[in-house]
Amino acid sequence: MAIHHFTLIVDGPDLQDDTLIDAVFEAGCDDAAVGRVDGIQYVDFDREAAGLDRAIISAVADLERINGVTVVRIADAGFVSMADIAARIGRTREGTRLLITGARGPGGFPPPVTDPRSRYRLWRWSDVAHWLTKHLGEELATGDDEVLAAFNAGLELRHHKRRLTPPDRIRLDALPEL
Repeated sequence: MAIHHFTLIVDGPDLQDDTLIDAVFEAGCDDAAVGRVDGIQYVDFDREAAGLDRAIISAVADLERINGVTVVRIADAGFVSMADIAARIGRTREGTRLLITGARGPGGFPPPVTDPRSRYRLWRWSDVAHWLTKHLGEELATGDDEVLAAFNAGLELRHHKRRLTPPDRIRLDALPEL
């Protein structure tokens, strides 16, 4: 078993409150540290488990045993900027920009997860690494980025679905393959 490091963004009561600090420990999170930045509450974990997926699942279950606590998402789940991509693949920013725009390479670079018109775009590293492997033959490690992306999608869908009205939930359920 390995130790897995990850941070969960949570919603609900203040876990740093004296009465809830004990609840966090009693819920099984003795391997966690609670914090808050700009009103955003997070919990850092160093969880021992057979895999990252099991570590995340157990941490979410443990935290949500505390009344009113909901895990919203995993922090920093593999997002990279153009500069990050360039650094990871050992290319210049300009060379990376040319790959992104299709002026160099085969084209079809993965779309950013943010607005493509924005000056500050972000991509999922797993999408970029997959594209580089498929189109340029560059074998790049994605680590647990695919797992993090999938878990984040599930956590965020669950979070937003809870806020929808029943008619909107029905409309959401009409999407193919959900």
